[in-house]
Amino acid sequence: MTANPNASAPASPLAPDWLAVPADLNALHAPMWAAGVARNDAGELAIDGIPVSELQRQFGTPLFVMSETDFRARARAFQDAFNEAFADICGGVDVYYAGKSFLCTAVVRWVEEEGLRLDTASGGELAVAARAGIPGAAVALHGNNKSDAEIHRALDMKLGRIVVDSLAELERVAAIAQNRGETAKVMLRLTPGVHAHTHEFIATAHEDQKFGLSMAGDSTDQAGLSAAEEAVAAAAGHDSIELLGLHCHIGSQIFEPDGFALAAEKLLDFLAAMQAKYSIVLPELDLGGGYGIAYTPVDTPRPPAEIAQAMAAVVRAKVAELGITAPRISIEPGRAIVGSSTFTLYEVGTLKTVRVDSPEMGAENVTYPRRYVSVDGGMSDNARPVLYDADYSAVLASRSSTAAPQLSRVVGKHCESGDIVVRDVYLPEDVAAGDLLAVPGTGAYCWALSSNYNYLARPGVVAVRDGSARLIVRGETEEDLLNRDMGA
Repeated sequence: MTANPNASAPASPLAPDWLAVPADLNALHAPMWAAGVARNDAGELAIDGIPVSELQRQFGTPLFVMSETDFRARARAFQDAFNEAFADICGGVDVYYAGKSFLCTAVVRWVEEEGLRLDTASGGELAVAARAGIPGAAVALHGNNKSDAEIHRALDMKLGRIVVDSLAELERVAAIAQNRGETAKVMLRLTPGVHAHTHEFIATAHEDQKFGLSMAGDSTDQAGLSAAEEAVAAAAGHDSIELLGLHCHIGSQIFEPDGFALAAEKLLDFLAAMQAKYSIVLPELDLGGGYGIAYTPVDTPRPPAEIAQAMAAVVRAKVAELGITAPRISIEPGRAIVGSSTFTLYEVGTLKTVRVDSPEMGAENVTYPRRYVSVDGGMSDNARPVLYDADYSAVLASRSSTAAPQLSRVVGKHCESGDIVVRDVYLPEDVAAGDLLAVPGTGAYCWALSSNYNYLARPGVVAVRDGSARLIVRGETEEDLLNRDMGA
């Protein structure tokens, strides 16, 4: 067996502590990739047997490449694991796919076919759901600032739930439904004050942020009720509101189940208190989503079954302690279903190497190389690094290489110094213009956050299944960009 030339390569002092030199630059760290992604006999990355060079030939780059098979398998895994874990507690779980992570009509159909429901966060996402034909009863609408038009659309579609985010919104939903002579099915989004270990901008259950009704205070009621309790009492007083239950979402990219467990305990305590005080039985409890995925080799996501069993144990014990009937539980995975199902394919362009001062204490006049590898996309197709300091990884996709590893920074083509796709990654030193790079874990919040900055056209999305690739979202053209320009 030939020794791997990369195995003994020293780490660059410029690399972050967590980034080790890979023993094999051609290997794929399985948790970051969809099932069906592997190198073929020629050393080229392929998905379901289709080499990336063929995908580039057919569809161009940049390109989002999604495994439909992997997406469906991850959706089923959540459905099966949570149904099994909660079967004895509440008869199973309603799994809502969080459409904000990535949504198109094909994905909505996959979601429905796999037995999941759909979570939306805008009128536009409702429009996608309607076009895909999913029944309104299987759809939820979120949002901290829903327009009257969005509320009307939700009622037109007979949505299964409208997740109300504030007292003012509750009154608007009640008034609109009353004027229509209808009843709106409502859940109240509460902020349980649970701080998940995540980036500040994607933590959504602490008090100092825009979402939800506070369980701790911030009330307009003279009796000193919390905003959450005030909303329960107000909802119960509206004939046009059917109050289904409570909702929370503690953040995103969370690996440990502790935060979900604590949030569940707090909401169950509140649910029991409302039942005791007002004789209001709330039959549903949504514990949100935010389950993490592997973006880098050091990320350690938990399998759905492990998350489900941990959450079920807490709910089972808590409802027994409180002496209440368990509400029907629902969850909202998005990233955990679509994130690792997809990678982005780029073509390499300009390369340059700079010398950077050593970070070592006491070192003088010592510099180390960092290579910049420019690709034909960037922050317009993945804004997460610049928004959240998100880390990603990358591999040379068009071929294998036995060249030595070099610390690299994959950057885009935009006129921004912050236009970074992968901040730190070891790539073969022989990477050259024309090579293809693949960045895994880009299924969630990449296309969804994409833009036309610098008038770049947004990439297409290709779905691969059983060795066949098809466009599910067409890439934009320059004509698309110009069609909305109304001229002088």
